[in-house]
Amino acid sequence: MNFDQLVLASGNKGKVAEFNSLFGEYGIKVTPQSAFDIPDVPETGTTFVENAIIKARHAASLANMPAIADDSGLVVEALHGAPGIYSARYAGVHGDNEANNAKLLKTLDGIDNRQAKFLCVLVFMRSADDPTPIICQGEWHGNITQAASGSGGFGYDPVFYVQEHNCTAAELDKSVKNRESHRGKALKQLMPAIQSLLK
Repeated sequence: MNFDQLVLASGNKGKVAEFNSLFGEYGIKVTPQSAFDIPDVPETGTTFVENAIIKARHAASLANMPAIADDSGLVVEALHGAPGIYSARYAGVHGDNEANNAKLLKTLDGIDNRQAKFLCVLVFMRSADDPTPIICQGEWHGNITQAASGSGGFGYDPVFYVQEHNCTAAELDKSVKNRESHRGKALKQLMPAIQSLLK
């Protein structure tokens, strides 16, 4: 298999930069779906895997090239897995990080079990009708803090405490976060799988 460009089923600039730095080593350019005027597709799946496949297939179909998509979120043990696939719109408005964090802290008020994990599912599809997409999953374990702390990162990073580093994900050095995060771990699995396709 040979290709030099793929579409990312996201317009998130941070994700685009992250994927481009990884795929650049292999001479592959990652272009966000917004560059092709591809709109977001409704995430109608009930799992991270289903939603990532829906997004990858949609982007591959409209861009007519290989696609990569991720679906990720926060899973809190005491909340039976919530906010889960609804992480980005937990408080009602998609992408309102401050409101999502405030709702999470309020919901967990008085609850001793603060265990949580970030989950990321990455899907790579060679084409829209690829019968065997590559699916990789990464997890990052931590605890939910009592209050938000730190200005780095995004999403739930300010309330996600990383025991090994004695700080929240929002207080971590960017290179450390990229290496140890759920997305970093999923990408580590994905690259060898794609390299084997390129051979």
